Amino acid sequence: MRLLEDENYFEIEEKLLNEGYRFICGVDEAGRGPLAGPVFAAAVVMDRKKIIEGVRDSKKLTPKKREKLFDEIIKESIAYSVAMVDSKIIDEININNATFLAMKNAIENLKIEPDIVLVDGYEIPNLSFNQMAIIKGDRKSYSIACASILAKVSRDRYIVEISSKYPVYKFEKHKGYGTKEHIEILQKYGPCEIHRISFLKNILSL
Repeated sequence: MRLLEDENYFEIEEKLLNEGYRFICGVDEAGRGPLAGPVFAAAVVMDRKKIIEGVRDSKKLTPKKREKLFDEIIKESIAYSVAMVDSKIIDEININNATFLAMKNAIENLKIEPDIVLVDGYEIPNLSFNQMAIIKGDRKSYSIACASILAKVSRDRYIVEISSKYPVYKFEKHKGYGTKEHIEILQKYGPCEIHRISFLKNILSL
C-alpha cells in the first residue's frame, strides 16, 4: 500500500481495522542522528473514536504544537510507552541496533498486547508481534505519527533536563545534533559522558 504524503492519515489503520485487527500499535524513534544523548522510541495504540486534529510527522510541527499534541495523545491513547537506549549502548551495538532495541522495549512495555505493529522504516528483528514496516510511515500513518511526537518530545525534554549537568555544551539549544556551535564546543572541550564516541571519529582525533 502506498500513500501520498498528507493523504488520510488513518487509511492504513482503517484497512487493518476492517480486516479484524483491534489494537494497532504505531512505533517510531527520535534521535538517530545526534552526536550526543540517547535514542528514544515510542509505541502507542490510539483510539479510533478519538482522532486528534493536527497530528503529523513530528518534524513538520513546531515545538509548541508538538508539546500540545503530546499531552493530547497521552490523554486519548489506549496505551503508550516510551523507551530509550543511552549513548554507551549505542557505541557498543551501533545506532541501528540501538534504535531497534528502543523500539522493541517500548512495544513490550505497553500495558496491552498489540495485534499488529506499524513500524516507521524497517521491520524490527526478533519482534514477537505481527508487524508492518512502512517507509516514511510518520507521513502516512496516524499511529506512527503519534508515536513520532511522543518520541521527539520525550527526547527533547530529557536533553533539556540533563543539559544543566553539562552547561558548557549547550545541549538545550541543539539537542545534541551536530550544529556548527556544537562541533566548535566539542573541538574546544572534547566529549562528555553522554556523547556518542562512535559518532565523533570524523570530528575529533579519537
